[in-house]
Amino acid sequence: MERFGRRAARVGAAGLAAALAIAGCSGQALEGNDSSTEGGQVTLKVNFWGDMGLDQLKAKYEADHPNVKIVLNSGEYNAQHEDLQKKLVAGSGAPDISAVDEGFIVQFRSQADQFVNLNDKGASSFESKYLPWKWQASQSTDGKQIGLGTDVGGLAMCYRTDLFKAAGLPTERDKVSELWKTWDQFIETGKTYTAKTGKKFVDSATNLFNPVLSQQPVGFYDQQETLQMEGGPKAGFDVAMKAIDAGLSANLASFQPNWDQGFTKDQFAVLACPAWMLGHIQKTAPNQAGKWDIAAIPGGGGNWGGSWWTIPKQGKNVDEAYKFVEWLVQPEQQIEVFKKVGNLPSQPELYKNKEILDFKKEFFSNAPTGQIFATTAENLKPQYLGKKNGPTRVAVENVINRVQQGQLKSADAWAEAVKEAEKASKS
Repeated sequence: MERFGRRAARVGAAGLAAALAIAGCSGQALEGNDSSTEGGQVTLKVNFWGDMGLDQLKAKYEADHPNVKIVLNSGEYNAQHEDLQKKLVAGSGAPDISAVDEGFIVQFRSQADQFVNLNDKGASSFESKYLPWKWQASQSTDGKQIGLGTDVGGLAMCYRTDLFKAAGLPTERDKVSELWKTWDQFIETGKTYTAKTGKKFVDSATNLFNPVLSQQPVGFYDQQETLQMEGGPKAGFDVAMKAIDAGLSANLASFQPNWDQGFTKDQFAVLACPAWMLGHIQKTAPNQAGKWDIAAIPGGGGNWGGSWWTIPKQGKNVDEAYKFVEWLVQPEQQIEVFKKVGNLPSQPELYKNKEILDFKKEFFSNAPTGQIFATTAENLKPQYLGKKNGPTRVAVENVINRVQQGQLKSADAWAEAVKEAEKASKS
């Protein structure tokens, strides 16, 4: 799910304290683990972000397991990961189950001794069911498996057909895809839109930076954990700066109240759309059913987000937690989540399932989401994401946000981004 999840879900946080402060301001309780076992009743706390389709699954699981109560704790993307790290260092307070996104999985798998080795619980039987890179991404160098994959974040572009029509732009998804085969063409389309409407085109420049970055052969780090700013990060950063300089960005922080208001108040017309984003759009703006559609993303391909369910060792109900996680990744639940919120499973056999292949999302103008995202997932060539990928990305996003807010000139921003990324890489 980023895991915008899901994946997702990109709000700059200046260090751990700021991230926790953001989460606190948004009403998210990150203080401790409320899991318990009392009189045979087991309470499992599950931490995640965005919409991972858990509301309906919680009720289903509790009905079949009357001794289990599931407590769902959805928080801000960066804050959830940074809080998990804090609790692992402290040795207490972690949830029974924690979602971990692709941007942080290398960081946490390097601390595999802090998590339950799911292979000890029988998870090794799942290996053949997953995309090979998805299974390997959550496996430590000594063979411990810390997570079972939820979804993958193959990329597309969601857009408002009614707002495009008002701007004199085509509305059919094939014609829209033709508008922007490259990111430069995307920027030019945005200029046309803003010139005709006086409105912003995209939600945030950071939500352009991330998909462009994901399309590059190398991201922030190479396999030797060496920072590589001049490759993928520079490509993504340049597109983000072009969007800001052209006045295209509404400067809305993902998964925060003003972002949600941006959907309902028509403050932008298009946003990068990994599969997990569909659920958030339809939940945030239910009255816009039929006004959204899905086109190809400029540049082609890329993966943004996709998560794993992990079980911190310090939990009191490890066995019950694993039973729930194992249940969550079964085909029946994976297909239900896909239909409900759009998260595409990371088990390729399901891409041949007619319930996915034939599925069309009425909310998104009957777009064949099963075909769109299954195709992108099968062709994915994911980047290596280093141990410091998460904090490095946050550091660079903070610089982009400073430019959006008028605190830093775009001409000076790249040097500042490199400086902040280097700090994060050494922290």
